Amino acid sequence: MSRAELDKNPTDVARMFDGVARRYDLTNTALSGGQDRYWRIQTRRALGLRPGEKVLDLAAGTAVSTVELAKDGAWCVAADFSLGMLRAGARRNVPKAAADALHLPFADGSFDAVTISFGLRNVNDTVAGLREMARVTRPGGRLVVCEFSTPTWAPFRVLYQNAVLGHALPAIARTVSSNPEAYLYLAESIRDWPDQPALAGKIADAGWERPAWRNLTFGAVALHRAYKPA
Repeated sequence: MSRAELDKNPTDVARMFDGVARRYDLTNTALSGGQDRYWRIQTRRALGLRPGEKVLDLAAGTAVSTVELAKDGAWCVAADFSLGMLRAGARRNVPKAAADALHLPFADGSFDAVTISFGLRNVNDTVAGLREMARVTRPGGRLVVCEFSTPTWAPFRVLYQNAVLGHALPAIARTVSSNPEAYLYLAESIRDWPDQPALAGKIADAGWERPAWRNLTFGAVALHRAYKPA
């Protein structure tokens, strides 16, 4: 199995990410033109972390995002269901846990904040995953989702969906990635993903309050933030 399909079978998705783990960080930087670091910084700032807070970084992959989050003094745990990804990030000195987004191995209200970057799109039941994130968040705690989205400026949207997703992404993946076929799934899953208002609706359906979003990179990526009812 070199790639997952849009039914997002958890076993297939985990196996696919195991296959890209070896060069995952390099591929992300190449595909994003270096924007991946900017997105991580903006995610950390959106969370507004304070020293001593407990934060779950879900779908953390090799934990590069978790290291960024920890810069504000919070205690951050990297969780992912791909053991290959966690092994690839073994040198990063943050706590790590194997975890399925639909069945998190944490007690109710364990965290002050939960975040997931470019991983919610791979959960085969989006609302159920968001509910599970709410379960492990304390009342009044917060959620930040960083995810690919729908560019808001029409000319850029056409360029992005056709030239970038259709041609540039597969070409770069063939050059850089340890599993280029997986990035065909990436392009398909981005096209299939709900736009900003629709995702905000799903976040509200899962029980989070005050969902709002901010566009990054002309809306190709969006940060969604919400709060667990107090």
